[in-house]
Amino acid sequence: MKQLFFLLLFIPFLSFSQESLETELDSISSIEDAKTFAKNHKKSNKSKVFTFNKEKHKTRLADELFKLSKGGKKVIKGEYKKTYYKVVDKEKKLHHRASYIFFDGNEMTLEDINEKRDKIVSQYQQGYKFNKLAQLHSMDLNAKRGGDLGWFPEGKMHQMFEDAVKDHDTDEIFTLDIEDKNWYYIVLKTHDSKTIEEITVLQYSEAID
Repeated sequence: MKQLFFLLLFIPFLSFSQESLETELDSISSIEDAKTFAKNHKKSNKSKVFTFNKEKHKTRLADELFKLSKGGKKVIKGEYKKTYYKVVDKEKKLHHRASYIFFDGNEMTLEDINEKRDKIVSQYQQGYKFNKLAQLHSMDLNAKRGGDLGWFPEGKMHQMFEDAVKDHDTDEIFTLDIEDKNWYYIVLKTHDSKTIEEITVLQYSEAID
């Protein structure tokens, strides 16, 4: 009898907690709200905020979330947990795409960099694949990807890099110096700029008893 009484008391508590969570999720109307919520629930509920790019993310979950309008929610129930997803923001942004070979001015003299860049550009013009040249010569981790940046939105890269990509034609190769950072590049603009839809999503998980 006591067990039944406890269960009857516990059910309204679960219902209240569920309603409280739904209300809190419904009240989130901005990316900042979502980040604050995620920070408060990061450890206990593995809450986080992330962005899906329609060109880059092709998973079933991403496809389903892109079908929702801003403010829309999706719940996925597993064997041990329930995960909530809320589309906090949805917009189309102009994206660019390029590949690069990076030279660190702290590790090489400018004379050596320019000599090497001239040689690499010449090799590319002779038919060498840019991604192979990047893998051989680029001095950062993106060398593993053949220098490909993927699609990036305006405002993500250094302004001088972004402006240079916008100012050149697709398939054009050029050099770029960002002297105050000691960053030196060979850049290949690989695609025309285009508008891509992005969604910002809040994720929240809770255990199922």
